[in-house]
Amino acid sequence: MADSRVDTLEDRSDAVTRERVAETPQVTGAEATSAPAEHGTAVFVADKVNVHYGSTLALKGVDLEIRRNHITALIGPSGCGKSTFLRCLNRMNDLIPGAEVSGSLTFHGEDMYAPHVDSVDLRRRVGMVFQKPNPFPKSIRENLAFGMKVNGLKANDERIEKVLRHAALWDEVKDKLDDDAYALSGGQQQRLCIARAIAVQPEVILMDEPCSALDPISTLAIEELMRQLREDYTIVIVTHNMQQAARVSDRTAFFTVEQPEGGGRHGILAENGDTEMMFRAPKDGRTQDYITGRFG
Repeated sequence: MADSRVDTLEDRSDAVTRERVAETPQVTGAEATSAPAEHGTAVFVADKVNVHYGSTLALKGVDLEIRRNHITALIGPSGCGKSTFLRCLNRMNDLIPGAEVSGSLTFHGEDMYAPHVDSVDLRRRVGMVFQKPNPFPKSIRENLAFGMKVNGLKANDERIEKVLRHAALWDEVKDKLDDDAYALSGGQQQRLCIARAIAVQPEVILMDEPCSALDPISTLAIEELMRQLREDYTIVIVTHNMQQAARVSDRTAFFTVEQPEGGGRHGILAENGDTEMMFRAPKDGRTQDYITGRFG
C-alpha cells in the first residue's frame, strides 16, 4: 500500500513538472536570446565573485542577482561551487579556515563583507537549512524557543504556534511540543528546522539540498512548504534534482566546472535566468547537456 502511494506521488510530481514546462511557449531563434520581463527587486547582487580556499580557486567570476520573493535554484554537477556560493550569502565561509571571498557581493545594496557588517546579525537575517535535518537534542518547543530568546524575541506559546503553522507542522505536533525532536520523522525534522530558521524572523532562507535525505512523500511536503513561504521570504535552494528545480523555482542558476589548460579546476556560473525559459530553451550548450542528462 505504501509503495503504491509513493508511486502515485512520484507520478503526480512528474506530471507537475511536465505541465509547467508544457505551459511555456515554444521559443526559437532570436526569441530565445531575450529573457522575459521579471518582477522583484534584487536582494543579493554578486559581481565577479571569486572564492579561494587557501591558494586553491574554488569559484570564479560569479555575476548573479537573487530577487525578492523568488525561489532561486542553484543547479550543476558535484564540485561546481553551488554550496560554496550559497554559503557566501550568509558568510558561512568565514567559518572555514583559509576561505577568502573577493569581488563584490551586496545585500540590499550594502557590501556584505565590509568591516562594519556584523556577520552574526547577517546570519539571523539570512537563515540556513542544511542537507540533513539537524534539530537540537531538545524538545520541539525548546528547538524554537532557543533561537527566539537568543535574538531577544518572546518565546511564548502563541509565537511558537504561529511559527509551526507557518512551517505546516502545527497540526502534527501540537499535542507533543515537549517531546524530543528526534522522535519526529525525517520530513518532520526538516520542517522543524525550517520553522527554527523562520522563528528568528529572517528575510531570506537558504536551503542546501534540503530534500536529499528525504522520501518522496516528505520531499513533496517540503516543496509545497517552499511555495507557501515564498510569499513572505526570498528562498535560495541548492538541488541536484532537475525535476525539483523545474517544479518549485522561479529562477535557476546553472553552475559548472571549468578546467583550464594549465591544470586545476574551479566552478563558474554558466547561465542563469527564468526557470521555464532555461529548461525550455537554454542559451548555453553546457546547460542543455546537463538538464538533458548528457553529463553530470
